[in-house]
Amino acid sequence: MEFTGGEIYQSSFDPKAYLASFCSLRSGRDDILMFRLKKCFETFGPGGLRGDVLVDIGTGPAIYHLLSACESFSQIIATDFTDSNRQELGRWLRKEPETFDWSETVKIVCDLEGVRDNWVEKEDKLRSRIQKVLKCDVTKTNPLDPTVISPVDCLITALCLETACTDVDSYFCSLRNITTLLKPGGHLVLIGVLGNSFYKVGEKKFFCLSLDEQTVRNAVIDAGYSIKDLELYYLPNPTSCAHITDTYANIFLVAQKNEA
Repeated sequence: MEFTGGEIYQSSFDPKAYLASFCSLRSGRDDILMFRLKKCFETFGPGGLRGDVLVDIGTGPAIYHLLSACESFSQIIATDFTDSNRQELGRWLRKEPETFDWSETVKIVCDLEGVRDNWVEKEDKLRSRIQKVLKCDVTKTNPLDPTVISPVDCLITALCLETACTDVDSYFCSLRNITTLLKPGGHLVLIGVLGNSFYKVGEKKFFCLSLDEQTVRNAVIDAGYSIKDLELYYLPNPTSCAHITDTYANIFLVAQKNEA
């Protein structure tokens, strides 16, 4: 389908509908969320990545991928292009009524950590760690323009670049752009989808750049990284999600930025 430009995201993207379709444990996508949650725990849990500052590129209205990271990074900078997503995240941070209920997802992560009864404390810890919510545009050489930050210890990006890039060349370029925010020796955690040409939020279809594993590998290496971990999760029944997306697999990748 035709690329979805930023003006359409600003006028038509519905964060609540997105969360209901793609982040609810009652949406029929439990296996996909479980894969991502387990891999995040493996990556940021005991013996995993540690540091002071983590930047999340394209947070959207979601927080599930940050639940493990908040234990190992003292400051998290959330970012997104779309105003409504940043506003929805801000409402959750302020504990405003009628925001998305993340409690079951948080309990799963607490189970992985062996502290299920601490799920309320986990939510509060993540809220305290997210110290900024900034505008982000991965097509810019400084994706956080006009904000300038010191290079950080870790970048995470989940389901962002595929939707922001018109073609493979722009995907490579955007990955290089976000890498400028990272210290040499720092780590990139990338969560993505393969084979996906669209996703549907409510009644609105949005473009997604169809990628394969080798293209993602090549882009990460081209941006100056060494890949440390890469795992694919193939959907057991892709047709069950065909009404909202046409992906066939998820990819979870951890890479380290090469020293200059």
